[in-house]
Amino acid sequence: MQPQLDELIKIKESVERGPSDRATEIQHQKGKLTARERIGLLMDKGSFSEIEPLRRHRASGFGLEDKRPYTDGVVTGWGTVHGRTVFVYAHDFRIFGGALGEAHAQKIHKLMDLAESSGAPLVSLNDGAGARIQEGVTALAGYGGIFRRNTRASGVIPQISVMLGPCAGGAAYSPALTDFVFMVRDTSQMFITGPDVVKAVTGEEITQNGLGGADVHAGTSGVAHFAYDGEEACLEDVRYLLSLLPSNSRELPPTDRSDDPADRPNDALLDIVPADPGQSYDVHAVIEEIVDDGEFFEVHPQWATNLVCALSRLDGQVVGIVANNPGAMAGVLDIEASEKGARFVQWCDAFNIPLVTLVDVPGFLPGVDQEHHGIIRRGAKLLYAYCNATVPRISLVLRKAYGGAYIVMDSRSIGADLSYAWPANEIAVMGAEGAANVIFRREIAAADDPDALRRTKIDAYKSQLMHPYYAAERGLVDDVIDPRETRRVLIRSLAMLAAKHADLPARKHGNPPQ
Repeated sequence: MQPQLDELIKIKESVERGPSDRATEIQHQKGKLTARERIGLLMDKGSFSEIEPLRRHRASGFGLEDKRPYTDGVVTGWGTVHGRTVFVYAHDFRIFGGALGEAHAQKIHKLMDLAESSGAPLVSLNDGAGARIQEGVTALAGYGGIFRRNTRASGVIPQISVMLGPCAGGAAYSPALTDFVFMVRDTSQMFITGPDVVKAVTGEEITQNGLGGADVHAGTSGVAHFAYDGEEACLEDVRYLLSLLPSNSRELPPTDRSDDPADRPNDALLDIVPADPGQSYDVHAVIEEIVDDGEFFEVHPQWATNLVCALSRLDGQVVGIVANNPGAMAGVLDIEASEKGARFVQWCDAFNIPLVTLVDVPGFLPGVDQEHHGIIRRGAKLLYAYCNATVPRISLVLRKAYGGAYIVMDSRSIGADLSYAWPANEIAVMGAEGAANVIFRREIAAADDPDALRRTKIDAYKSQLMHPYYAAERGLVDDVIDPRETRRVLIRSLAMLAAKHADLPARKHGNPPQ
């Protein structure tokens, strides 16, 4: 037995070293870590268990017959992150450029099936050159199997894609099907057709980073949720995100008790939010004041900044926060903000994360461009997501809530469990000035002093239909609360709703607006 054990040890050591020291050196020169180094940063120390490390391809011809390295260019297995089981696969760019072939794909398929059946998150560390050309259609079929499993596991287990190198062509669709996409600046890119093809077809010249780099996807396309300067910081935040997530849709998110008192007063909110509904402020400061220890993890911080989506904790319980941000585009809802919010709300609902919505919205963004690009269809995505959500839902009107945007931002009428408002709130079809101009247009035009009459009508509309207690008198707001009590009220409300159970009608699935 000893000779066989010696041979096994020799093979395993070779597998862990990788193809060659030179290949590792080249990877490092590019500013990139190896697959195993990345797994070491992601997983708790010593917890990783590899599966199929000795797998090799069976392809022949086209130069592959003499190149059959172990792992076939992907490291797969499971370990723990903060003590909880997580599955991971990592492309090894040193082997065939991380390109996907039949054996490579089958390893990933097996891992994905294990993750789903075990009810544990799946993290992919992507650094591959796409389909392995030498293996033809079998490589393409391998991608199809990944896409199908991504879709089947959607809403069942958390799926996180970490882009640490190139991702081109059909390979980009697996990350797009997952819950969160992390990217690293300069070293990772995603695109369907590369710069050379773009130039050949359209004549446009652009670099790989200019076409599909981290900041492009984090700030322009919305494909990536997070962008980082280095792999270490990126993987550290992946670990942090996993600490906020349940292992699967059958579990609640992990609690983490804080020393931050549940009844801590929020005196600072009186200064953060101006009374004047037209004055700007940054809603991040509001969130920081309310949540445990001022800590929150923002999703899509560079994209659609007029709407903030974040994960945080209130009295140790994970919550999803959706907030209009008057500091960007006055907090108006537009196409991108609607889609950003819809995806976040839908994801929180899938994984049993309560929703807290902070409302300060002047309406939907007007304009020909918005209408022609489908603000009706795409704004309806946010409405659908809220209406469909069965997790505890609390909305709070900080200042103003006008028109259809008020309804869409989880108003009581679309199913919010509890709706609160601060004393200076204005809830109405539109602002008083616009309303008066519509209702009394002819009367104002015919007046001897139109400006004086307009001011009179505006004041009348405010006093009769926009005073802070109008919505509360009609049951559309459950209570008007002191801003200094915001944290305490939210925590007590969430505690009451902790056992909420709500079923949707029996159906195969809904048909959300696209």
